[in-house]
Amino acid sequence: MGQTIAEKIFASHLRDMPTPGNMVLDLDVVMCHEITTPIAIMDLMDKGMDSVFDASKIKAVIDHVTPAKDSKTATQAKIMRDWAKRHNLKDFFDVGRNGVCHALFPEKGFIRPGYTIIMGDSHTCTHGAFGAFAAGVGTTDLEVGIYKGVCAFRVPKTMKIEVTGTMPNGVSAKDVILFIIKELTVNGATDMIMEFRGEVIDSFNMSSRMTLCNMSVEAGATSGICMPDRITAEYLWPFIKDEYKDIDEAVDNFTKLHSDDDAEYAATHTFDISNLEPQITYDFKPDKVKNIKEMAGDRIDQVYIGSCTNGRIEDIREAASILKGKTIADHVRGILTPATPAIYSQALEEGLIKIFMDCGFCVLNPTCGACLGMSSGVLAEGEVCASTTNRNFNGRMGKGGMVHLMSPLSAAAAAVTGVITDPRDLLP
Repeated sequence: MGQTIAEKIFASHLRDMPTPGNMVLDLDVVMCHEITTPIAIMDLMDKGMDSVFDASKIKAVIDHVTPAKDSKTATQAKIMRDWAKRHNLKDFFDVGRNGVCHALFPEKGFIRPGYTIIMGDSHTCTHGAFGAFAAGVGTTDLEVGIYKGVCAFRVPKTMKIEVTGTMPNGVSAKDVILFIIKELTVNGATDMIMEFRGEVIDSFNMSSRMTLCNMSVEAGATSGICMPDRITAEYLWPFIKDEYKDIDEAVDNFTKLHSDDDAEYAATHTFDISNLEPQITYDFKPDKVKNIKEMAGDRIDQVYIGSCTNGRIEDIREAASILKGKTIADHVRGILTPATPAIYSQALEEGLIKIFMDCGFCVLNPTCGACLGMSSGVLAEGEVCASTTNRNFNGRMGKGGMVHLMSPLSAAAAAVTGVITDPRDLLP
């Protein structure tokens, strides 16, 4: 019987199988940020276990509240800073060099096909876009990962998601994943790995694949995953070029990881997106999704473009294509947060930052702050935000606020009109 890509990764990293159905895996990367990691650090210190299994495999960043907004967040950052210095962590990214973790770490070449990755952050599943197994974990598992370089998981069950057809104009990966979550529901992929396949996925760039995998957790999945291919190899080539004689050899190597034709799946779903329209969430769950035209005209107060879901250069370009030469509505606060310094710099060089500022946006440094309602764009009670983030839970961006999730194109269109708008009406 054949294996899925997840089964191949688990088998190649198996350290132990203490009970049937549970596998202890060796880890290639343990990622850390200043919201969840300080708790693990302090607990390890209290236990007299203040060490790391391999300093080269720990990647750490201050990204959720940066710069610190108060004494508490400053203390969290200091714990991380001191810990990184104490253990000589080369890959620690402090203020000025930091970025949103799930955009920064792939950009640095830390993620490779076939890797096992954990972090104390639910959207760690983003990195499955590279053909890796990547999962968010709790504090105890994070501590064990930091200290021993292992993590326990159930034997993987995989759901195959086939995405077929042709991408319509004005529709992006964000619309695709919102539609899939609506169809599966927030519990539809619980304890499974969502394996994205089909000609649409094959045509997606790495940014779009990361958007897909990023929101797989919103359907309850442990992780999302895509097959690594030439597009993956081209993205990683600056980091892997010394490991292969040419890019063809890298692609051939990646192909060995692909799920076998006779692999067994817990479930299979096929979605033809040829007639898909731009999507939007309503209410307070990620599976509460409609075609955006069904909510056209609903007033918004704030537009947020950024996050680990849609803060990459491709997202900024899409939004700028609608904003160029226009002014946002008088009552709207527009906020742009490029996900990393490199993305910010590239957006500057391409003239995109000027487009945003000329039309009335506030442009911030890379941060996760607004996404989880900690800083840099928190909503007041009763306010509504058109957002490119990944969660619309009640109070997510501020107590009593409403978050409508959508694509960068749709968010930009709402900024201009001041109401929910089908972006196809404003496309150049």
